[in-house]
Amino acid sequence: MNQLIQRLFVSVALFLPCVLWAQAYPERPVRVVVSYSAGATNDIVARAVAQRLSVAFKQNFFVENKVGGNGTIGAGFVAKEPADGYNLLLGNTSILGIHPSLFPSLSYDPVKDFQAVSILAESPTVLVVNAAMPVRTVKELVAYSKANPKSVAYGSPGTGTPFHLSGELFNSQTGTSMLHVPYKGAAPAVVDLLGGQIQVMFDNLPNVLNHIRSGKLRALVVTSDARLSQLPEVPTMAEAGLSGAESSSFFAFVVAKGTPASIVQTLSAKIAEVMRDPAIKSQLSDLGAIPVGNTPAQATQYLNDQVIKWTKVVKASGAKADL
Repeated sequence: MNQLIQRLFVSVALFLPCVLWAQAYPERPVRVVVSYSAGATNDIVARAVAQRLSVAFKQNFFVENKVGGNGTIGAGFVAKEPADGYNLLLGNTSILGIHPSLFPSLSYDPVKDFQAVSILAESPTVLVVNAAMPVRTVKELVAYSKANPKSVAYGSPGTGTPFHLSGELFNSQTGTSMLHVPYKGAAPAVVDLLGGQIQVMFDNLPNVLNHIRSGKLRALVVTSDARLSQLPEVPTMAEAGLSGAESSSFFAFVVAKGTPASIVQTLSAKIAEVMRDPAIKSQLSDLGAIPVGNTPAQATQYLNDQVIKWTKVVKASGAKADL
């Protein structure tokens, strides 16, 4: 009996500090690192969630933009900060999924250096073509591209971006050879798409929705698992016969590996509450994003799957980039 009591005492003694740590967190302001400039989509998502976490925790969650290195500067910073939950990284498809295989060397490892807290939202991609293209379905685009090899060009905001690799994934899935044309940002690529200098583009919905509605661009497919409310008539990849080619972008919160599990769980639970808020659902919808808010275990599995998926696509495409 005495041994049983001693074991129980030891168990409580070990568990109690973790409980108290979680109850006390956060005792001071929490920094949310965004690796992109203020006003960019990643920044907007981070600020929307940080603002609501500030209210939920009654403690300031402030955004700090650490721009540079294609998003690697901010990620490297958080990876080296103390694992105490006071530095969150707004990660995305590029930082956590693509960069490990795209760049020969990184200042961080997305699997070894970070603990996933929650996937905040997913942003499906839309495959659009110039309205002058004589295609109205993915099947017709594939047939046209094969009949006119190397004459169909698709644009992207740059080599190694999710939109570039979505095109490479499409090529590998369909046996097409659309030519990639990288731009310095999405805006100039859309301008050339409208002008007919390029014929195809994978892009976020907000960038092309007005052009779709005006009839200047034609949406052939969305890369999400379900149809989008903004484009209910446009089929998904699976419906178009391309199951496995889904390539939604994502936004996630991660912290340095070794952060106490109690803090990670506390953060994740609050984020899940925040992502159920109708106001933030509406705000994210305007960005073409769908709220998620899942558990650390679910987020970890999701991120691991993303690394595996994009590593295969990068290797198949032969894409490489320098910091």
